[in-house]
Amino acid sequence: MTEAGGRRRALALVAAAQLLAMSVWFSAGAVQADLQARWDLDAARAGWLTSAVQAGFVAGTAAAALLNLADLLPARWYVSVSILLAALANAALAGAGGFGSAMGARFATGVFLAGVYPPAMKMVATWFRRGRGLAIGILIASLTVGKAVPYLMSALLGEARLVVLGASCLAAAGAVLVAAGYADGPHAFARHPFSWRLAGDVLADRPTRLAIGGYLGHMWELYAMWAWIPAFLAASFGAAGMGEPAGRAAALAAFAAVAAGGAGCVWGGWRADRIGRERLVTQAMAASGGCALLIGALYGMSPWVTSALAVAWGFFVVADSAQFSTLVTELAPRHGVGTALTLQTSLGFLLTVVTLQLVPALAERFGWRWSFAALALGPAAGIAAIARLARQRRVPAGAPVLNSGPPSR
Repeated sequence: MTEAGGRRRALALVAAAQLLAMSVWFSAGAVQADLQARWDLDAARAGWLTSAVQAGFVAGTAAAALLNLADLLPARWYVSVSILLAALANAALAGAGGFGSAMGARFATGVFLAGVYPPAMKMVATWFRRGRGLAIGILIASLTVGKAVPYLMSALLGEARLVVLGASCLAAAGAVLVAAGYADGPHAFARHPFSWRLAGDVLADRPTRLAIGGYLGHMWELYAMWAWIPAFLAASFGAAGMGEPAGRAAALAAFAAVAAGGAGCVWGGWRADRIGRERLVTQAMAASGGCALLIGALYGMSPWVTSALAVAWGFFVVADSAQFSTLVTELAPRHGVGTALTLQTSLGFLLTVVTLQLVPALAERFGWRWSFAALALGPAAGIAAIARLARQRRVPAGAPVLNSGPPSR
């Protein structure tokens, strides 16, 4: 097989595995109404079933960054075993007897997913020098669609247990794909001896730090939008007079909004490789921040119009995600790329715990009309960080971003 054929095969395999694996992320959120009724949960405790995954992911990525796992362990086995353990932890939710055991299952799911998402970006980077932005964009597109899958399963299957166990079965299939078919590409990053100082060395690099700062602004918005857009749409459709069909219609609209991010990621990768990553992420954050400010004004209005803006928001809210990670692969010290990606995601997901709890609190106090506006603060801060990065790198307007590693072939 030619190198070009090998690149396409590796990207397709990793992307498919990630789509399947990430179906466990929002499996509780997709059946939230059922779990609330079963265990008599208020909105805050229901929100913690999603926040627990984020918290587990933060704990897992922090430990992985400290221990340099993504730069020490063979990616094939590190990722495949992590996916399988995440599938088993998610399946435990189906048998949970109450809120406490459900929280434990969701936290464990997040811990194991820490060995799936960050290393996958490094896996793709070993196959691509030229076109890396698009390649990682396709990978993040697969992750995005995978996270939308439970909402589709909920709309089609309805029964909570089937949704949860179905997501675990999909993830287990992803583990088999990686274990059976993946190998590192010709541009693998050099391994480095274990060092307690590696995470600190990554943060000491100012360009890497600014790229991570832009990512944090992006993450302030992203997961709160993904987690709470179904509840917002259900409430909005109900206020518009849809009646009983509002719940299923909202689930389908939420699936469309989250899944639209898959197309956004591919568009973002294609455009970033042409106009530069700094320009692309600035454009995407400006668009998504605008959607966060505007969508509340459509509350209770035509479900078609509200859904259209939600889909546009879903497209732009994640269109920049892969480009922050691509910047880190280009800017971070070459021996610590895996640790840098893991650290970036750890800090970003730690921040999401705040906004996942903030949105329902704002909705309860001020109503859904105002609940998402605060999310626009993240893109504003992210744009400021990326502007400083662009000035430091002295990238002319419109110039493509060059890889700071070895020349492209």
